[in-house]
This record gives sequence, C-alpha cells and structure tokens, in this order.
Amino acid sequence: MAKAAVLQDRTTDAGTGVTPELLTLVSKVPEVTLVFWIIKILCTTIGETGGDAVTMSFFGETTENANPYGYLIGTAIFGVIFFIAVGMQIRAAKFHPFLYWFTIIATTTVGTTLADYLTRSNGLGYTIGSSVLLVCVVGSLVIWKLVTGTIDVASVRTPRSEIFYWVTIMFSQTLGTALGDWFADTADLGYLGAAGVFGSGLLALVLLYYYSDISRAVLFWIAFILTRPLGAVVGDFLDKPHEDGGLELSRYLATAILLVLIIGAILLFPQKPAEESH
Repeated sequence: MAKAAVLQDRTTDAGTGVTPELLTLVSKVPEVTLVFWIIKILCTTIGETGGDAVTMSFFGETTENANPYGYLIGTAIFGVIFFIAVGMQIRAAKFHPFLYWFTIIATTTVGTTLADYLTRSNGLGYTIGSSVLLVCVVGSLVIWKLVTGTIDVASVRTPRSEIFYWVTIMFSQTLGTALGDWFADTADLGYLGAAGVFGSGLLALVLLYYYSDISRAVLFWIAFILTRPLGAVVGDFLDKPHEDGGLELSRYLATAILLVLIIGAILLFPQKPAEESH
C-alpha cells in the first residue's frame, strides 16, 4: 500500500499529470497571476492593431489600392518572426519575461493576419473559419494530453511540451481573431457588444475557478482562448472607422501605446516562472 502511494505521488501532482521529476526542470513560462492576464490581454490587443497596421495600413488591404496578397504577405512576415521567437524561447536556459511576451505578441500578430487571410482572402468566412480553427485548438490540446499526459502550464519544461504549448497558443490566437470578427460582424454585436460577451465569459470562468472542481488546466486554456477575441475586438474598436463603430485611431499610434503599456507592466510587476499547477 505504501509503495503504491509513493508510486502515485511520483506519477502525478494532485491529478494534473505533472510529475515531481518534471518539476525539477526549469520552467520558462510565467506564473499565472492577475498581472499575467493583464499583459496577455494587452498582447492580444496589440496583435490586432499591429497585424492590421501591416496588412491594412501598409499593404492597404481594406482600400481601393489594396495589395491582393496583403494578408498572405503579412502572414509570411509574422510567421517568420513567430518561428524565430519560438526557437529562441525553446533554446533559452531559463524564463525571460521579455522573450516570453515577445513570443506571445508574435503569435497574436501572425494569428491576426492568418485568420484574416483564411476568412477574407481565402473566402472561408467567419463561421467556417472559426469552426475549423476551434477544431485545431481542441485537437492540439487533445494530442498534447495524449502524448505527455498533461496540458498543465507547470509541465511546460521540455522542448516537446514547449512545442505543443506554442502550437496550441498560435491556433488559439488565430481562432480569437476569427471568433471576435464573428461576434462583432456576423452576430452584429459590434465591438463593444462582443467585448461584453467575452468579458462576461471570463468573469464566469473566475467564478468556476473559485467555486467548482473543474480542472484548473481546462479553465486556464478556456480563459487563454477567450482573452484573444476580447483583445481582438478591443483592438478593432480602437482602430476601425467611426462608421463601423470604432474610434479610428492610427494603427501605428495604437500599437505604440500598447507596446509601452506592455513594457511598463513587465518592468513594474516582476514575474516568476510557473512552479506549480494552476
């Protein structure tokens, strides 16, 4: 009996699938705190304004003189940055806040341009595009769980887990853009209405976190996914034309302001690597 108990303790950490041996390895992702979620939402918002700045403002995708391959070119540019950032993150010997959040921003920008290419240039539309991307996110999480035994952020300490982590995040960021557009445009809620929906969803998750026994890893990933469309519709609200319900701010200016806020938050609120399950 004692041997079985020891074996169980060595196998999992509170049922999360995170082994004690795994916890001895270095974590390169941040602890999940309120500051984490604030910076995450800022990063998802800058992903929208930054991606749109390249494809819509620079390549003029939404103008009469649009480059017919603007979304595709933007995706290629941000895709290269994404792969470089993920490679640097995986090769890093420890948690580096600026590198981690740079990689998150890389996923949000490539997610923005990729979603726009799939739903607009490629003609999938917001409904089909969101459905396909949701399947990709869920599929990524399921395969990750089957291969490693856990999707808990505390387990992201090996190159294999890091690859699953970043692929899942990239899919979720892409889904967020398409989902935000669906609620704002297809469901005709507008940017603020859509933001209210996603904000309410996050509030519900907070209540579930404190008053239910639902897997904390599952709640984390649902929250992670929901913060992306929230940031997307807020970004659209900032830079879209007045007639579309936006403030029509310069995409370059909005992106610069958001970048300053992100850097300020990282400097003012030091973060620690994730050391335990959430």
